[in-house]
Amino acid sequence: MAAVPQLDPAKLQLVQELEIEMMSDMYNRLVSACHRKCIPLKYHEAELGKGESVCLDRCVAKYLDVHERIGKKLSNMSQGEAEDLTKVNLPDKK
Repeated sequence: MAAVPQLDPAKLQLVQELEIEMMSDMYNRLVSACHRKCIPLKYHEAELGKGESVCLDRCVAKYLDVHERIGKKLSNMSQGEAEDLTKVNLPDKK
């Protein structure tokens, strides 16, 4: 069984705070983008109409899908860069 590296409490708290900040930023951008796209500037009714609800559902789904795809792509890129750095830093065995 592989040992799990332990982060010191200060680093762990920093990582948690950064994650919360990133999720909060993503949520705020999602709300802003989908509101701008799906909700008219002048409200006609207090409740969402069917068209507005469908638009919001699709907008949120697309936004989250793209966010997930970008996250995976960036993760793969960073892993590739880490592997490249490891290869560069290894001494030549002759």
